[in-house]
Amino acid sequence: MTTLALTGGRVLRPDATVIRADVLIDRDRGEILEIGPDLGGDAVETLDASDSLVTPGFVNGHCHVAMSLLRGYADDKPLDAWLREDIWPAEGELTAEDVRVGAELGLLEMIKSGTTAFADMYFHVPEIAAAVEEAGLRARLGHGVVTVAKDEEGAHEDMETSLEVAEEYDGAADGRISTAFMPHSLTTVGAEYLEEYVPKARELGVPIHYHANETEDEVTPIVEEEGVRPLAYAAEKGMLEAEDFVAHGVHVDESEIGLLAEAGTGVIHCPASNMKLASGMAPVQRMREAGVTVGLGTDGAASNNDLSMLDEARDAAMLGKLAADDAAAVPAEAVAELLTAGSADALGLESGRLEEGAPADLAVLDLEKAHLTPRHDLVSHLAYAAAAADVRHTICDGQVLMRDREVLTLEESAVRERALEAAEDLAARVNPTE
Repeated sequence: MTTLALTGGRVLRPDATVIRADVLIDRDRGEILEIGPDLGGDAVETLDASDSLVTPGFVNGHCHVAMSLLRGYADDKPLDAWLREDIWPAEGELTAEDVRVGAELGLLEMIKSGTTAFADMYFHVPEIAAAVEEAGLRARLGHGVVTVAKDEEGAHEDMETSLEVAEEYDGAADGRISTAFMPHSLTTVGAEYLEEYVPKARELGVPIHYHANETEDEVTPIVEEEGVRPLAYAAEKGMLEAEDFVAHGVHVDESEIGLLAEAGTGVIHCPASNMKLASGMAPVQRMREAGVTVGLGTDGAASNNDLSMLDEARDAAMLGKLAADDAAAVPAEAVAELLTAGSADALGLESGRLEEGAPADLAVLDLEKAHLTPRHDLVSHLAYAAAAADVRHTICDGQVLMRDREVLTLEESAVRERALEAAEDLAARVNPTE
């Protein structure tokens, strides 16, 4: 057994208490062996965590990682216009190689900001899976399906691809990759396709992930055409089960919150994207009080514009208070849970907690910073003050992905150079006369 000990740090436990302790990891099995004092002498290797906070690795519950190439490409528009006028035309020009490069850039950013697991909906998924395997992260991947504006043959082909990807890549990267069937949303995939393919996904035994109730424009058509709220419509189509998770959930009413809680379906809150696109404020406090599993996600870098979960945590806290009109809503302890165990639970992952037997997915934050001084409450600092650049080490599945800010699994300068070139080429293809 090869062991690694994180020594001299303060450890965030599942009950939101912080203790001084070392963390002993079995690197071969990728799990936490013990949390307690003076464990460094029992380890083959040690990693210094002194003057640092050791937390579960952050879990990004909803992302489109290859959209890192579109960071800053189109800003300051509402969702529908942004998608139709800018994003979808650009995505129409993306090659498999572009997706690989964009994924590597996004994974690099996530490692540097303490994220160890994420859920991703996109296309050219084999390229994303290859990048995940190289980078060392944990991921739930799926091929995103849109049937609007496609002929019947193209729509069926897209749905079949999502099922094939879910079946082929589940368990890839030595088990670090899991999958899901991912229809894009309830308004961009036709009812007849959901009725045919959702049962096939159930036969495969994979969860279903989709955008839901992100904007009022996603709610109104379903209410007018189907006579029910969107999540009641989803339930009718068999898309609201305990293993499923939806992105956004901004415009949910009390009946839909009840459906989510009863079904056990998770919701991934994406506050930065929702604010930037003026989509609205998700009722996170009400959902949590009702017993809904709520996690946190960045969405894509094109609508955020970064993949820092610590930025997302602060946004979730602030926006949650505004949405509830209550300064006590979505407190720091809740934000710490959204950032880690909440997202992991929604995604069906066992990570997100620091305890014996849990996956060894950790982030170590350097506390020797002016903005993290004094240290009255480290959970408060995690929710309100910490930043991506404070992450000192990142560990996933027992493997050190970043040590003292140096990423070990990806060559940072090369990834950035390839991304710059790919992004410039993409923009030139989309707008050849500019």
